[in-house]
Amino acid sequence: MLRELFKPKDLSRRCAMLDTIRGFTVINMVLFHAAWDLVYIFGVNWPWYHGQGAYIWQQCICWTFIFLSGFCAGMGKHTLRRGAIVFGLGAAITLITALFMPEELIVFGVLTLIGSSMLLVGALKPALQKIPAPLGLALSAVLFVVTRPVNHRALGLLDHSLITLPDGLYRNYITAYFGFPQPEFYSTDYFSLVPWLFLFLTGFFLYQLAGEKILTVKWKGIAPLNFIGRHALEIYVVHQPVIYGLLMAWNALLQPLFA
Repeated sequence: MLRELFKPKDLSRRCAMLDTIRGFTVINMVLFHAAWDLVYIFGVNWPWYHGQGAYIWQQCICWTFIFLSGFCAGMGKHTLRRGAIVFGLGAAITLITALFMPEELIVFGVLTLIGSSMLLVGALKPALQKIPAPLGLALSAVLFVVTRPVNHRALGLLDHSLITLPDGLYRNYITAYFGFPQPEFYSTDYFSLVPWLFLFLTGFFLYQLAGEKILTVKWKGIAPLNFIGRHALEIYVVHQPVIYGLLMAWNALLQPLFA
């Protein structure tokens, strides 16, 4: 059922290349989150995971998901309905983590961001489609680069802060949703509307500019990755509990051996 959210009604419009990229990204996401659980829940000492290499790995995963979601929003016909469902899943994850795993609380995670972006683009699609695609693509990319450090009270170039923003912008959960988190804000997965909406729009405008050509690429992709890519949302929803359960079982089996 969940895969229908991102599946075009006309199956001939599915692009194997996109499914393969998405599937590869899903595998990386699962591995990254498994590593996160090992380090932060099971106490594995892995210095590399705290360094630049792991940060770049994490950024590549989230950039790809958000960009592809924007691209697919350009080709979708039911963006509002799908956005509402994805936003609801994000809210459910927030509720579940708040009730059962408060130390791993997720507020305004990636599903909330993607759902919000789909709702906005779905509502504004007629107006957005009137913007020349090259202009929309360029503006969205520039705005993403400039606002990337907004969560850290600055504007700049990606992770490099150049202009400090006033503290008064960073007040509460409402401002945190938009990109201005209050000092006590906490979330283990935080993707605010700014800057990430602009990356989503970059994908959207790429579809407006060249989507039809991309969809005609004659490549069957890599079958296992295609399958994973077609089930990306389902895997996202269940992967963390599954990983945690497997690691708990593995830890329970190994612990007596080293006691």
